[in-house]
Amino acid sequence: MKSPVSMPSSAVSRNALALIATVAAGAAVYWLRDILTPLAMAIFLLIMIDGVKRSVEARTPLNHRWAGIAALTLVVLAFFASIAIIVNGAAGFFGEASGVSQNIGPRIDQIIRDVYGVVRLANPPTAQDLINGVDVRGYLTSMAFQVQGVASGAFFVLVYLGFLLASQVGFRKKIVAMFPQKAQRDEAVAVFQRVRGGVEGYIWVQSVTGAMICVVAWILMRAVGLQNAEFWTFVIFIVGFIPVLGGAVAGLAPPLFALVQFPSYWPALILLIGLQAILFIVGNLIQPRMQGDNQNIDPVVVLLALAFCGKMWGVVGMFLSTPLAVMAMAILAEFRGSRWMAILLSGDGEPYADETNKTDAPKRARSKSEPAPEA
Repeated sequence: MKSPVSMPSSAVSRNALALIATVAAGAAVYWLRDILTPLAMAIFLLIMIDGVKRSVEARTPLNHRWAGIAALTLVVLAFFASIAIIVNGAAGFFGEASGVSQNIGPRIDQIIRDVYGVVRLANPPTAQDLINGVDVRGYLTSMAFQVQGVASGAFFVLVYLGFLLASQVGFRKKIVAMFPQKAQRDEAVAVFQRVRGGVEGYIWVQSVTGAMICVVAWILMRAVGLQNAEFWTFVIFIVGFIPVLGGAVAGLAPPLFALVQFPSYWPALILLIGLQAILFIVGNLIQPRMQGDNQNIDPVVVLLALAFCGKMWGVVGMFLSTPLAVMAMAILAEFRGSRWMAILLSGDGEPYADETNKTDAPKRARSKSEPAPEA
């Protein structure tokens, strides 16, 4: 009888400890999700502020301090503006929708009859029959609680952000105290640079491609006369940061509402074809060229991260799922016991796709090290 293949006990125990630590960390994150959700959003905003600050400092005569103040002001104003647009836009959307609510029922009935006629089915249900099987009051209550949660969550995000900004003052001293040796300190700084570069690259790519999609979408919606075109444009830009689900919402929601608003099917068909075309072009031709190595993440991992983070943190987790996956891959790749996890997370088996000829993670970190980030 052939003996089974044995593995070094040190490698087995090291990988087992890494796996157990990952599972324990996931359980702790789920248990503390009410506390960690605004903290995760605050860290995301902090990275955005840091990127905007360095961009302002490089392109303007402002010094380090004033560039930081300008970046903080821009990001916070954009954060509040996003919430205001969503709240006010939603209120305007439902307000205008109520003006044509008397036509919604008959229009939906007509659509159902036409669909049943195309597939040659008899006895089509009415809109009232479909509504009777849905707990409308429960959905409205849930939406009200979510809106309330957005307002309270925004407050806690800003509180966390303020404390994170205050803690930056002693960041350099902490790095020196944690890693007295220069080689170790360079490795830690290199990891930080990788994490920051990956998240900033993701934000940049999604923002630019989202703006391209929004321009075309706004033109199409204004051309067919869809109500609240500006609100839908902003929604398309925001949901673009949610992988998989964002594209579905952007490509299907406006045509579905066009079906109800217009007596003809042509406006909805024009929106459907136009939005699907621009989403296909951007998602398959433009976005991959812009991403480069910033998102060397396996597509299955992106889907699992979306489901996992959405389960833990709701809509906020869906927004942060891909940046968190990028951060996790960069950190796991720096430790011998967890590097195999980073390889599984990566898209091509190389967590650092720009350094395929190097196999030792600490050496890679030192080769790309930079001075410690300024406070």
